[in-house]
Amino acid sequence: MAYKLPKALVTTVVGSYPKMPEALDAIRRRKKGEITEEELHELVKPAIRKVVADYLEAGVDIISDGEQSREDMVAYFAERLGGYEPGDWVRVFDNVYFRKPIAVSKLSYKGPMAVMDWEYTVSISMGHPVKAIITGPYTMVDWSFDLAYGDRREFILDMARVLRRELEEFVKRGARYVQVDEPAFSTRPYPEEAELLKEALTILFKGLDAKRIVHICFGRIELVLEHLLDMPVDQFDFEFKNSGFKLLPYLKEYSYDKELGYGVIDVHSLRVESVDEIKKDIERLLKLDIIPPEKIYIDPDCGLKRLPREIAKKKLANMVEAARQVRRELGYED
Repeated sequence: MAYKLPKALVTTVVGSYPKMPEALDAIRRRKKGEITEEELHELVKPAIRKVVADYLEAGVDIISDGEQSREDMVAYFAERLGGYEPGDWVRVFDNVYFRKPIAVSKLSYKGPMAVMDWEYTVSISMGHPVKAIITGPYTMVDWSFDLAYGDRREFILDMARVLRRELEEFVKRGARYVQVDEPAFSTRPYPEEAELLKEALTILFKGLDAKRIVHICFGRIELVLEHLLDMPVDQFDFEFKNSGFKLLPYLKEYSYDKELGYGVIDVHSLRVESVDEIKKDIERLLKLDIIPPEKIYIDPDCGLKRLPREIAKKKLANMVEAARQVRRELGYED
């Protein structure tokens, strides 16, 4: 039976969750060539079950598979597309590194890459909607080396055409919520970059029968917010908590009218935000009277993968309770 979503302030997650031991072991064995791709996705099922159990216990409305098969958001997809080879280790921040992939020939779609984990999550979700999540073409290209195209726009648009095939596979299997992660976009907050992202998203989303969500975080989004409003997107999911909610006045200035994924959990902090603190942060947005509560989705700033599992779970539980309390105070029935 389908889970009944609340009428307002729906709670959700951005995607990633702390890696379970079963997932870490399966990823390690896959990289060493000890198991096949099919065996990888079979072996991560116990990890996904734990993720889903945490989400459901916390009370999250729209969930994900926790991205348990993905060691990295870019390399995971690059390793499964035609045209890529592994690259060298590159520092992201602090002591965090990833293996930056290299495009050595024209890209090609070889088959579903993340659909299997999504389908399994749906089967154990107790009717809760499950987001279908991929890394977007802008970020895939920005975080890759290019030895094939020599033209960044051509590379991004070709990536969009290939990734469109994956989104079509999700929707064909019943996905109603499709999210594209574009964290790299916030590092180039310029109008011409916004136009390029719009071209790519149009290729990805045109005619797609699902709610179209784009997640962007940790950057000067306010500089291009007016350009984002014209994009073929139903919902933008932004980070707010970590940056002190500095984006809020810009939402009002530019008359933001799309659905909003509203980040109220700092994923870089081990501190568990209290229910009262999260309530006040939700009320910050409501007091501006920009977006009706029916178009607001409450979630963390970004993925939770770098937090300890128990901390992540507590943060989610408090987030859900805060949203419930605000809903009741607004007169909505759960």
